[in-house]
Amino acid sequence: MSAEVERLRFVASDTGGEVSALLLRPPEARALLVLAHGAGAGMEHPVMEATARQLGSQRIATFRYQFPSMEKGKRRPDSKPTAVATVRSAVAEAGRIAPDLPLLAGGKSFGGRMTSLAAAEAALPGVRGLVFVGFPLHPAGRPGTQRADHLRLVGIPMLFLQGTRDKLADLELLRPLCEDLPGATLHVIADADHSFHVLKRSGRNDAEVLDELARATASWLERLP
Repeated sequence: MSAEVERLRFVASDTGGEVSALLLRPPEARALLVLAHGAGAGMEHPVMEATARQLGSQRIATFRYQFPSMEKGKRRPDSKPTAVATVRSAVAEAGRIAPDLPLLAGGKSFGGRMTSLAAAEAALPGVRGLVFVGFPLHPAGRPGTQRADHLRLVGIPMLFLQGTRDKLADLELLRPLCEDLPGATLHVIADADHSFHVLKRSGRNDAEVLDELARATASWLERLP
């Protein structure tokens, strides 16, 4: 039986006001992932919804939430201070509503990077690991690793879920970076782009890709200290 989505609200930051959130807790959940959206699409985007459902099938609950700019319908993402403060508030709220579940945190693209920046500044209370659903290592067409400099300060395990066709993460740069980061795990998903879409000629569909993503997350979770 599939779990029902619970709609919630919480205060994002001193300046961000209230934002919306969605809690999806499957029966016998074993962890709760605080899941932030990307820069261009909110928590109810079909990929976010499908990712949450697939994670739920692996008994991983999700707490999706909006950044203030998305809540207000703005196209421009929030500044780093506002986004980081929202991440911290979301983690605190998730811990309050599900105190019995171990916490993970992360997100899609921009949301994952803002989560790692928050964790690099100061530990996220109760969070045992970070999950990046397509880490945006660099802008498209401009390979580099500067966006990953802060990851050495995170201090907890990190899971990178990356597609081979992701134009925002050159695997020739990301692979050695992950090998050099203590506690980092890289799971490469063949033929997937930054949105985890696959071409028809790959022989798979997007649902199968997200199922792989969820299973990889569950397997990583089982190995956490």
